Amino acid sequence: MIKDIIDPLVENIAIAAIPESNPLTQDPEWYIYLINMKEVQLEKVIVSSKGYGRVNDEKVETSQLRHFIELMPAKSFAKIEPIMDELFGLSNQYWVSFYVGSQLYDKKYVFLAETIAVGNVTEVPIMGIKGVLLS
Repeated sequence: MIKDIIDPLVENIAIAAIPESNPLTQDPEWYIYLINMKEVQLEKVIVSSKGYGRVNDEKVETSQLRHFIELMPAKSFAKIEPIMDELFGLSNQYWVSFYVGSQLYDKKYVFLAETIAVGNVTEVPIMGIKGVLLS
């Protein structure tokens, strides 16, 4: 029965877009990070990403990318992928799935169009730097 399906709440997991300075050009480049703020490790983590939206009244969707992390220690972070400035005008979705013990968890995080911007940065936990945070 549907009422028997367990849908566990995902807490203390975040996605952040972090600006980093390109050493050659000194221009900011943005990277997506997964942050584990839990007191336990995550296992078999899959992060699936894609962008979607409208550009010049035409529907646009990027390719879907998948990233795998075998083991993510407690209170840690992992660099997932770079994100190009050209994608900031789209909504960028990150679907995160992982195990804690034998329990499967998953959650969708979405940076809405134009929200990855220097004006939206805040302190990112665990990392101790500034970025755009979704938790």
